[in-house]
Amino acid sequence: MPRRRATPSSRKPFDVTALWALKRIGTPTVAPDGSAACAAVTSWDVARDEESTALWLFPTGEAVDSHGKAPRARPLTSGDKDTDPAWSPDGRWIAFTAKRKDDQDAQLYVISPAGGEAQRVGSAAGGVTAIKWFADGRRIAFVAWVWPDLRGDAAQKKRLAERKASKVKASVTERGEYRYWDHWLADGREPHVFACDVASGRCTDLLAGTGLALQPWEPSAEHYDLAPDARELALTIDPAAEPGMMNRCDIVVVDLRRRRVRNLTSRSGMSDEHPRYSPDGRWIAFHAYDTARAFNDQGRLRLYARRTATAVTLAPRFDRASTELRWAPDSSAVMALVEDRGRIGVWRYPVAGGAPTSIVPGGAVAGFASSSDGRTLVFARSTARHPAALFACDGDGGGERPIETLNQSVMDRHALGEVREITVKGFRGEPVQMVVTFPPGFDARRKWPLLQSIHGGPHSAHHDGWHFRWNNQVFAGQGYVVAQVNYHGSSGFGQRFIESITGHYGEREMADIEAGTDHLLRRGYIDRARLTAAGGSYGGYLVAWMNGHTRRYRAYVCHAGCYDWVSMMATDGYRFFARELGAFPWVDEARVLRQSPHHYVGHARTPTLVVHGELDYRVPATQALQYYNTLKAKGVAARLVWFPDENHWILKQANARLWHAEFFAWLARHAPRR
Repeated sequence: MPRRRATPSSRKPFDVTALWALKRIGTPTVAPDGSAACAAVTSWDVARDEESTALWLFPTGEAVDSHGKAPRARPLTSGDKDTDPAWSPDGRWIAFTAKRKDDQDAQLYVISPAGGEAQRVGSAAGGVTAIKWFADGRRIAFVAWVWPDLRGDAAQKKRLAERKASKVKASVTERGEYRYWDHWLADGREPHVFACDVASGRCTDLLAGTGLALQPWEPSAEHYDLAPDARELALTIDPAAEPGMMNRCDIVVVDLRRRRVRNLTSRSGMSDEHPRYSPDGRWIAFHAYDTARAFNDQGRLRLYARRTATAVTLAPRFDRASTELRWAPDSSAVMALVEDRGRIGVWRYPVAGGAPTSIVPGGAVAGFASSSDGRTLVFARSTARHPAALFACDGDGGGERPIETLNQSVMDRHALGEVREITVKGFRGEPVQMVVTFPPGFDARRKWPLLQSIHGGPHSAHHDGWHFRWNNQVFAGQGYVVAQVNYHGSSGFGQRFIESITGHYGEREMADIEAGTDHLLRRGYIDRARLTAAGGSYGGYLVAWMNGHTRRYRAYVCHAGCYDWVSMMATDGYRFFARELGAFPWVDEARVLRQSPHHYVGHARTPTLVVHGELDYRVPATQALQYYNTLKAKGVAARLVWFPDENHWILKQANARLWHAEFFAWLARHAPRR
């Protein structure tokens, strides 16, 4: 019998249980002939609180067999940690990383697209990441962390085992930046690029003896590339004696036969990153950031001509940031993800010049890949009403079609809220984008509680996309009208808008958020006695700031929020402060205090739920303790939710369920649904 679809009236609002029932689909890789795509698919076993990730194959066309049936998506692997697939240039293999059997860390595997057993073809002490095929299909490059004073994987494994077995776990360093996000960088290892011969399994450190390393801030496959003739390696390096997140970067190339190194951009005056060779070998595309002028420069796309050693800027008047550079197979254009007014799509930059054009519109495209002939493009895209799904289209963007429906049954069982985009007059009357998600069954004749959901960054944005931690459909399903304001400083609206808050944190962003609240109050369906706001990271900073500047909100949720810019010197990114705030505290204390929520906490009266993870090095966990303790000392209602095993984000399923339960219980206590 055909499966019955739930009628709109019988569907439950989308909730946390549904959120964790969804499969999470990764960035696709495409067969050279474009016939199929492969992507990692992650599922959660709720009872065991464990995730598993396997590779799936997805036919990209609509061809039917002799029985009139179209090919269906199917799992390719059955491992529980199989990720980052990459199709070989000849189409025979799919490389991926996996942690199987006796693997201590993720290692390098290949499998035939036809199926069968996966084979481990390479390994490295500490694990393998960021894989990329050489054009000849005989070798696979990857990134692994090594002690540069040791030679050979056996020596690396020996020292790693000794460190793990040692009873002394102290970190000792003289580096200025010694930890990142949730891990320390004080053991002397650095990320190198390796090459693995698929036939023999022999792995070679391509940077051994060069004195080079990738930046230590989670290097990815975007930070290096391989020339089409396999003779040269290009990579992003920090030329300073000691790595730093504020340092200017360069693009260097390594002759893989002679191990000679050339710095291509040392005189550019820019911070240059993300090299990408054109298929014909004539060009290297990369990003150039004018960090000498502005630490938050959104960057420009540039082309380096290998024959003449000159560089030009593509689309110099295009005032938007790009990421994930990919070349058209005929080398006529660079394709990239571009963020524009709350949406992320695939754009095409012609090498011959002219304005870039959108070929795959947003929602929010999270990754894309092209077939070797350029005729088939596959991408993962989400919207505010649907999690990431895979689509295929022609190389020019035409003929778009979905190629998987793994989450359709879950989505069909739940009612979703309507999403509307609104422009409001924010700080000094300037236009600001606001997106509003309404509860299912919304009736404008009733009064509803408001939740201002405030993004972090600050140089990020609310997108027309699906969020697995701050999900507006889950929030709206609880009966809240959810507002998202892309306040001054948000990305996707041009460089001037990004820089507008530098040295003036708090004031303009709050004015924009308040303008959004005022707009909705004027519409008549928001109950002014049930206004709430929540934010994480810089969004947490803003709700702490608002607590010292307004009393009209009934409850706040401050997740991993920056509270005291002086004690935030404990963050992994403390060197940004002089550029963000305009000064370090010992240079201009008054200026720093003017932008710090703790300076205004004497006026705070609003009940606040404070949430933090112990392993958060971006916003140190003591920020939460300071804020919570201060509210308690003042007699302001406050509740602390502390996760000893989470970082800046709450990632574990059981922890996330508790996070949501505490979140909604706090809002309901102070701004109850009726």
